[in-house]
Amino acid sequence: MIQTGHTALAGVWVYLHAQPLLWLTATLAAYAAGVWLHLRAGRAPAVNAVAIAVALLVAVLLSTGTSYATYFGGAQFVHFLLGPATVALAVPLFRNRHLVGRAWLPIAAALVAGSLTAAGSAMAIAWALGGSRQTLLSLAPKSVTTPIAMGVSERIGGSPSLTAVLVICTGIVGAVVATPLLNAMGVRDFRARGFAVGLAAHGLGTARAFQVDELAGTFAGVAVGLNGIATAVIVPLLVRFLP
Repeated sequence: MIQTGHTALAGVWVYLHAQPLLWLTATLAAYAAGVWLHLRAGRAPAVNAVAIAVALLVAVLLSTGTSYATYFGGAQFVHFLLGPATVALAVPLFRNRHLVGRAWLPIAAALVAGSLTAAGSAMAIAWALGGSRQTLLSLAPKSVTTPIAMGVSERIGGSPSLTAVLVICTGIVGAVVATPLLNAMGVRDFRARGFAVGLAAHGLGTARAFQVDELAGTFAGVAVGLNGIATAVIVPLLVRFLP
């Protein structure tokens, strides 16, 4: 009887394992658990909902022996929504367009300085630690949104898959440390705070900025778009100086 029950459960798992909706449900459930813990922790930046969701999903995939391709067959529905979510950033941008327009000069200066620092410091640290050339090239575009980062990485000779992982890690770390770090540095202007986190931590940082203040989120969204363009131009130029 026990063996029969075990066989039946195994059969159910095999069936569910092949259904895309299983992994869509798992993704949403993992994120819901992350949000619940984030709220229970008093919205503490260190208890990041995305980081928790990623950890839970990785644990499930490893424990069940599920490949990423199988998982993405269901998670692609969430991935599709990244496009509309990015376009939706235009709404707060339109509402605050006059503030963005007035700050074009500091935005331009921060963009150049931030893009150079994000790419240059990553490659310099990796080089000092003995990283391979491909690792350095994969690290360079880590601070921009995943599609742009992977495209830049592939073009300059990096590993797009490694770059994707680094982009996610950068976003999570940025979303976690941005608020306490900026508080410790005494940065109170939400325009500066938002632009900094958006430039350094792309979409995940922008999501965190919107949780703090709409104006910060607006400038973070501006930074994500501009940094994508700047990185696509700056990184190939920096690569020329690599030995």
